[in-house]
Amino acid sequence: MKNISYIAYLFIAVLVTGCDSYLDIEPEGKVIPKTLEENRGLLTKAYHAFPKHKSRLAFRADELTLDELSTDAPSYKDVYLWEDVNPDPQTAPYPWIQFYNVIFYTNYIINEGVKTMEDSAEKDQLIGEAYALRAYTYFNLVNLYGKPFDQASASSDKGVPLALKIDLEQVFEPSSVAVIYEQVLSDIEKARDLLVVEEQETGMNYRFSLLAVYAFEGRVHAYMKAWDKAVEAIDRALEIKNILTDLNFSDVQPNAYNAAESILALEDVFEAEVNNAAYVNDDLIALYDRENDLRFPLYFSSDDSGFKSNKGGDQKFKCSFRVGELYLLKAEALLELGDPDQSKKALKTLLKNRYAPDHYSSVEEQLTEADRETYSGLLFEERRKELALEGQRWFDLRRREQIEIRHAFNDVIYTLKEGDPRYTLRYPQDAKLNNPEL
Repeated sequence: MKNISYIAYLFIAVLVTGCDSYLDIEPEGKVIPKTLEENRGLLTKAYHAFPKHKSRLAFRADELTLDELSTDAPSYKDVYLWEDVNPDPQTAPYPWIQFYNVIFYTNYIINEGVKTMEDSAEKDQLIGEAYALRAYTYFNLVNLYGKPFDQASASSDKGVPLALKIDLEQVFEPSSVAVIYEQVLSDIEKARDLLVVEEQETGMNYRFSLLAVYAFEGRVHAYMKAWDKAVEAIDRALEIKNILTDLNFSDVQPNAYNAAESILALEDVFEAEVNNAAYVNDDLIALYDRENDLRFPLYFSSDDSGFKSNKGGDQKFKCSFRVGELYLLKAEALLELGDPDQSKKALKTLLKNRYAPDHYSSVEEQLTEADRETYSGLLFEERRKELALEGQRWFDLRRREQIEIRHAFNDVIYTLKEGDPRYTLRYPQDAKLNNPEL
């Protein structure tokens, strides 16, 4: 597969030219990481190379309205209109090579670094993080370019190429969605066995920890509809950390890296350029109780044309996992398992920290009295509000409803139909040109 081989050559070039501050030069003339410090430097590069792509997914979903007058609009117009076949050359592309670049970094550490580093708890932690990051990279890849996980068809649904070692001669064909998920879970298990840091301190929380791996595992099982396993993983995470940002007393965004509830602050999920090119969708804004929902004034600000997001556009807004999502996932899983009372308890724990005290009692009463169908609607409405513009909505639509979405541009209405094939991204054209197997 030429595309993968190209990435491998690129990776080797980075080793030779980009890491000379911490790599030794071997007698053969190759520059390779060997010590714990050198491999840590390589893994740091892998973390920093993780793509910034999720804010583009907000354009595909129902969270944003394109500002046609913005100078950044040409970069996102065809993303907004789901024009994937022949997009404008200015269109901001979805990542592909960038993901595999991260994978090759982690593969090197897992397959080669493990042989040269001296045994220690720090080595175990490093290798565990590499497994976790590789799993998270494949999880993102398959949820962009593969169909949503369906137990009945996952073994035949096309996923993405699986590269677990650096091999320039190997032919890489797409693996099934089932195979990719199996690899993700396998890497998570290995990470759990190796990681020794229970929770990373603020500022270092872009790195995986046991807490982050449990949160990740809970999300994976939820996407697979393995609800009992999801609850088990989430409870393990909550045993380590169950602190929520209480908006009654804090004005720190829950998705900030230094928020009390931050778990993994790896991704910049809402880029400044996207914020410049968009207003928040009116339907999303309408979901909030502007007087009593403490998230509303924190999440959004207005100008003469509409509402802008306050949740991104700054380096402090990095969030891959946080405690608020854990309570939402637990509530979802318990509802699917037929335990609405415990599901409501989990959701109430979150919402007590999101609504003004004099209004929360009415929210609590509404949840308590709701039948299953009504409660299910309220739960997913709260999920949409809580995690707005954090890169989760597109994936939620894919795995749950795949509703019809309409976007307007130049007074023309464009439609993503219910169950539209465009809920799954096409492989990038350059990747297909380099690899006829895609």
